[in-house]
Amino acid sequence: MNDAVTGGPGADAPAHAEPSSELQRSLRGYLDHLAVERGVARNTLLSYRRDLTRYLTALADAGVTDIGGVEPRHVAEHLAVLREGTAEHPPLAASSAARAVVAIRGWHRFLVAEGAVTVDASADVHPPTPAKRLPKALDVATIARLLESVGTDDARGLRDRALLELLYATGARISEAVGLDVDDIDPAAGVVRLFGKGSKERIVPVGSYAADAVQAYLVRGRPALVTAGRGSSALLLNVRGSRLSRQSAWQVLHDVAERIGLADNVSPHTLRHSFATHLLEGGADVRTVQELLGHASVTTTQIYTLVTVDTLREVYATSHPRAR
Repeated sequence: MNDAVTGGPGADAPAHAEPSSELQRSLRGYLDHLAVERGVARNTLLSYRRDLTRYLTALADAGVTDIGGVEPRHVAEHLAVLREGTAEHPPLAASSAARAVVAIRGWHRFLVAEGAVTVDASADVHPPTPAKRLPKALDVATIARLLESVGTDDARGLRDRALLELLYATGARISEAVGLDVDDIDPAAGVVRLFGKGSKERIVPVGSYAADAVQAYLVRGRPALVTAGRGSSALLLNVRGSRLSRQSAWQVLHDVAERIGLADNVSPHTLRHSFATHLLEGGADVRTVQELLGHASVTTTQIYTLVTVDTLREVYATSHPRAR
């Protein structure tokens, strides 16, 4: 096979120095600390591993072989490269660069706390401020059209309807929904137990539409799917009888949206955004929505208030006799 395709010796990618064993060992120690002592979510750990592996490679290219040799200029230069891009890597968006800086600063603080170094080389480097992007939300009528377009004539249809109804009814992330076990939801009581980032548990109410969809799936859909596998505690199953993956769940949403002409306006978080926006528009307070979404800080939730203010402006502009 062609080296340019496989990334072998003939590829155009520049050769990099291999990070020293000391740097690699300190990285493993930090990731273990995050996983075991801090309970950081798996996806976050994978992102931090990628960001820090690239950082350690940059340090090795700069001739740094031990953690005591890292200087503030190394951190600043790496951040500049992240934002400007290279022939090998395109420029990172402000949000991605900010995440990388958070990972790098966390590693350096860990080294100081462990007594491996006495000075935090990243102390004066701050993440770039990401642009404030308003989350996209569908209106209530469009949500209803999306959910009601899912056929429930077979096991897969019943599963897909249960998945999408749950996502909108609870504001769950797709990863939280596919992570549910049968015992995590009680349709009769109208509650579900979700496990968010860092395995933090929260109890969220489930409305009657979602509860009915889940109950129909449990009675008429899941038994047909589970027989294809070896038995699984997962609530949402694929056609092989094992747990539905995040990618498959996203594909379900995409396919349903595409059928009604919404594919370009729907992302994995669309139903979560719609859930939060509709609650606020209906009179829910920000802190309640924060709890339901599982946000660690109310600041994260407050971005949804910008959406509702925009809606109020539109209503005012079209309804008040002296608005224009």
